[in-house]
Amino acid sequence: MEKDPSNQEKHQTNIEDDGTLTNRQGHPITNNQNIRTVGNRGPATLENYDFIEKISHFDREKVPERIVHARGAGAHGYFEAYGTVGNEPVSKYTRAKLFQEKGKRTPVFVRFSTVVHGLHSPETVRDPRGFAVKFYTEDGNWDLVGNNLKIFFIRDAMKFPDMIHAFRPDPVTNIQDSRRFFDFCANSPETFHMVTLVYSPWGIPANYRMMQGSGVNTYKWVNNEGKAVLVKYHWEPKQGIKNLTVKEAEEIQAKNFNHATQDLYEAIERGDYPEWELFVQIMEDGPHPELDFDPLDDTKLWPNDQFPWLPVGRMVLNKNPENYFNEVEQVAFGTGVLVDGLDFSDDKMLQGRTFSYSDTQRYRVGANYLQLPINAAKKRVATNQEGGQLRYYNDKAPGQNLHVNYEPSSMGGLKEAQQVGKEYTPKVEGNLVRESIERNDNTKQAGETYRSFEQWEKDELINNLVNDLVLCPKDIQDKMMALADEADEEYGRRLREGLAEKAKSMNNKEEFGKEFNPHPLGAKEADQAVKDAVDKGHDADPY
Repeated sequence: MEKDPSNQEKHQTNIEDDGTLTNRQGHPITNNQNIRTVGNRGPATLENYDFIEKISHFDREKVPERIVHARGAGAHGYFEAYGTVGNEPVSKYTRAKLFQEKGKRTPVFVRFSTVVHGLHSPETVRDPRGFAVKFYTEDGNWDLVGNNLKIFFIRDAMKFPDMIHAFRPDPVTNIQDSRRFFDFCANSPETFHMVTLVYSPWGIPANYRMMQGSGVNTYKWVNNEGKAVLVKYHWEPKQGIKNLTVKEAEEIQAKNFNHATQDLYEAIERGDYPEWELFVQIMEDGPHPELDFDPLDDTKLWPNDQFPWLPVGRMVLNKNPENYFNEVEQVAFGTGVLVDGLDFSDDKMLQGRTFSYSDTQRYRVGANYLQLPINAAKKRVATNQEGGQLRYYNDKAPGQNLHVNYEPSSMGGLKEAQQVGKEYTPKVEGNLVRESIERNDNTKQAGETYRSFEQWEKDELINNLVNDLVLCPKDIQDKMMALADEADEEYGRRLREGLAEKAKSMNNKEEFGKEFNPHPLGAKEADQAVKDAVDKGHDADPY
């Protein structure tokens, strides 16, 4: 008996074929671009099953090395508060204790890192640098987890595993491939601003001491009355900022692939303590429709002429780790680690990171990673948590009835703390949707960044992009040139001219972009290095 086509369409579920993306339950994925949020700005909801399955599996891809930020260096120090934000008392905006008193010092541990490559990769790679600070405050730990660059490639956490997969080595060849990088970026236009920065000299900081830091995401400060403002965090090095060209980086790497770790260690040993000043930008909480960008979009900068940088304190690193593994390797950060007076915004990347970071640490280091000395708060800790891998003490309070590991109880168990400051209770209203932020101009700020570069930085950017894009298929080149055209006329023209000139100089130019030619991002003569190893290698007899 024939089926009624109209009836079949009436009961049609999601259409899939052999090439359709699904989750591990076999459910077709109809939206792999956006997590589910209240309205398109957020916040996110806990029932984001597709996202949680995707990111929690990603968190467990490698054992035991970090998935990202594997190569790192770290140091101990202190943060000293100014007691003010600009010329105003900091208490106007936040009740966080570490900021309130002028001269108040809070111990810190900082970990710097590269992002994409492994534990023993060179420190001269073209890559963002991690800049994570753990504050051991009197109210418990606060982790400010960011990068040296102030924006990011993507604005929705759903895309994070895809982004890292595209940037990391090919799963077949185990070689980083610029075609994979640009395939993702060309098809994800929100990456273009970050691409502009990463392919410029800002993509290779000279070392860890002479680079900026940023919280990247938008956070909130909450004052004693429960009123909140949006904030962005920025670290500015007192040592100045220095970046490298490709040629300079290659020359350094040929001599020392640990140069940044060595530089940090030796500077502290000789008493030349690195120092950064912490600035914040402040914006009233809300969607700000008057702006041409969404303040929750981490691919965007907040213009400092509209939202000035306000100093709130300084950080000094004055002690090297006693054991690299115990401290630098086992230190564990999470964007959800906030203290009273600090809060989350609805930034969709921040909300995704807040699940992912701590989930990764529980997997990588273990369920009791917070009992390790480098991660433990420098104050009393009392919980009802039990068991788990490598647990070696119980978080109990003096006088606590050890038979009671639950709350509430009237038999000597732990009690809730009394809240002093008024709770911040933002109103959330909207449909649950999977949509991108509405104000998503992907090229305007990239053009502004390009025009702010010095001439040598522009030259380096174009040269680096050309060297990698010339190896990509034409459709990827066309998409990247279109984004450059939108960003700035000169940017687009120079990229187009550079690609045309490079193509002419290549043999079999009609085939360029098709041949197998993977190499690290921005490496000028990667193929030549492979050939040189054969041609210049010295023959030897077996022994």
